[in-house]
Amino acid sequence: MKEFKEVVLTGNDLTLEELVAVTRHNVKAVLSEETIKNIEDSRKIIDDIVENERVIYGVTTGFGEFSKVSISKEDCKTLQENLIRSHACGYGDPLTTDIVRSIMLTRVNALSKGYSGIRLMTVQTLLAMLNKGVHPIIPEKGSLGASGDLAPLAHMVLPMLGLGEAEYQGTVMTGKEAMEKAGIPTIQLDAKEGLALINGTQVLTSVGALATYDAIELLKVGDIAAALSLEALRGITDAFDERLHVIRNHHGQVVTARNMLKLVEGSTYTTRQAELRVQDAYSLRCVPQIHGASKDTISYVKSKVEIELNSVTDNPIVTREGDVISGGNFHGEPMAQPFDFLGIGAAEIANVSERRLERLINPQLNDLPAFLTKHGGLNSGYMITQYAAAALVSENKILAHPASVDSIPSSANQEDLVSMGTIAARTARDIVSNAKRVLATELMAACQAIDFRADKGFKLGKGTQKAYDVIREASKFIEVDTDIQMYQELNKVTEVITNGKLLKAVESAVELEY
Repeated sequence: MKEFKEVVLTGNDLTLEELVAVTRHNVKAVLSEETIKNIEDSRKIIDDIVENERVIYGVTTGFGEFSKVSISKEDCKTLQENLIRSHACGYGDPLTTDIVRSIMLTRVNALSKGYSGIRLMTVQTLLAMLNKGVHPIIPEKGSLGASGDLAPLAHMVLPMLGLGEAEYQGTVMTGKEAMEKAGIPTIQLDAKEGLALINGTQVLTSVGALATYDAIELLKVGDIAAALSLEALRGITDAFDERLHVIRNHHGQVVTARNMLKLVEGSTYTTRQAELRVQDAYSLRCVPQIHGASKDTISYVKSKVEIELNSVTDNPIVTREGDVISGGNFHGEPMAQPFDFLGIGAAEIANVSERRLERLINPQLNDLPAFLTKHGGLNSGYMITQYAAAALVSENKILAHPASVDSIPSSANQEDLVSMGTIAARTARDIVSNAKRVLATELMAACQAIDFRADKGFKLGKGTQKAYDVIREASKFIEVDTDIQMYQELNKVTEVITNGKLLKAVESAVELEY
């Protein structure tokens, strides 16, 4: 991953890689000079509306069905704080720190475009919290993905007001205490500011964006796992000949075939057509077609993510010309469908990985010891690892049911079709996590199978040797399973995927395409 000293927010060009740098590697984010001017110009328009008591949704009216209720100039500030207090009704486990940081970053980036009428000091308060590590506690459930991620974003705002809870330096405390410890003054919201802070898609986008990034990394790991399994099973490389793939010419398919050949370059484990068998099963032979389809899926999702990272998703919108327009940019449908698609793409990587795992451990499908153990019967070896992988794959199939086709009307039927995009993003995230564990299991089993052929004098490929070394550094060959607990070994291999060590080692030898 490219290194960043800081990320300058313009509202127009935040990339997925920059998002990850700020949210997972604590790179500082700053506002550009242009965004400061845009924010201030937008705010002047809102101040004028309040002063002249013009009727504008969410500024001098109530919210949702209460848009019919006029709010006086004197009550505009109270309206905004009441909005945050009432809307902060999320439920469930807190979102992880990287997701919370992403929510804060993307909200600042959207506000910095200058179409929301928020004060500069309010944006700067949220940015200071991000840079100083004040992370609001945000429950993961409670958003419909329309009218913005109202409930979870309200939880993000609470510590800005000295309310709610936040994590600071590894400890959860009251929002007020966290702000005090970080030296950040709390604020009182002014007209439209509560609405500007919570009326957006930043929660669903953040959850889905980080899942997309992880899925991209995981697709490369999928190619590595497939290559190791190919060697362990003495598979045929002819199926990856580029001449076969360019005549169909799907990008993901072509680059996956190239990845496979690069990974096993120099291997003596692999075979050629008719050397041992005429052709392999689909889970080996069709890796370019299967993995490639997921690559194309996730490339599409990434393109949508980077549009949304730089979009205005507020309502109403304050135009440069001074007009205030009520619309529906808060609606999550443009991302709900892609995140459902993301889940499907990631689920298929786990599906095919589990099938290769079965081929590695099933003695009816290979020439290796049953369940990859020397003492079958006394020891079960890798038998139950396939059970656990199958359970994850089956769970993924349930999770992959699209959330975006569902809707329950809200706000007295004013909001009569909602996206459920936040659910789509969360389920995609969970599918990616499950897929990671399935791939870890395949990687570990492939290395075990390879070790059973060690006395044959075979040589691993240029890329797969690097992968094997990392896995063996983390988890040794299992001689017997009376003194090991399988989950602990699987955890070690899962971790080298999570921390990037596996991919970094392999890509030091071969460049994997995406």
